[in-house]
Amino acid sequence: MAVHLEIDWQIATITIDRPEVRHAIDQATAHEISVSLGKADADSAVRVILITGAGGCFCAGIDFEAFLRGEVFHSPTNGFAGVTRRVLKKPLIAAVEGDALAGGFEIVLACDMIVAAEDARFGLSETRAGLVPETGGIDRLSRLVPPKIAAELIMTAEMVSSGFLAAHGLVNRVVPRGQALSTARELAAKIAGNNPTLVEMGKRVLNANLSFPNSR
Repeated sequence: MAVHLEIDWQIATITIDRPEVRHAIDQATAHEISVSLGKADADSAVRVILITGAGGCFCAGIDFEAFLRGEVFHSPTNGFAGVTRRVLKKPLIAAVEGDALAGGFEIVLACDMIVAAEDARFGLSETRAGLVPETGGIDRLSRLVPPKIAAELIMTAEMVSSGFLAAHGLVNRVVPRGQALSTARELAAKIAGNNPTLVEMGKRVLNANLSFPNSR
């Protein structure tokens, strides 16, 4: 299994685990993430969902060998890896260590909150490989950060730090290396202590106001 789902108290943690390819997404991994999200969102005991990568890396995007084999990473309704267009009732928090690049960054952008290690790196690097960031990254960046910052990230395809994104309001917490997941769990515990109906309502209103693809 390339994806692990762990439910502890009221928090579900989805961990991508393909270290040999820096947790790049192939068809099987995309399916496993999608199934895990569905299980966590449907579980009445779960209040918050976390998504992370094992061993100090979040996700390097698509698996290019799988791409060349013609594998499919997108769901028509749920988007890339079953995340980027998914309608979740429960908050989704990204806990980022290491690199979140291309599709990995787009997964992060689809989350409600982001906790990142101080040495984490982010970037829409698809254009360097002749691909288009078409799974919501461009749309979300244009709504979440100032236009000039979005233009720089989209057009240069350069990697930026968690501190850079935090300075522009995109990252909730910047923490020392190795503490992203534990800090994300602390944040999740605060959310889990609140009324779940009101939390869900707040998420729905926020997404509707921003007109994200997964808000409808």
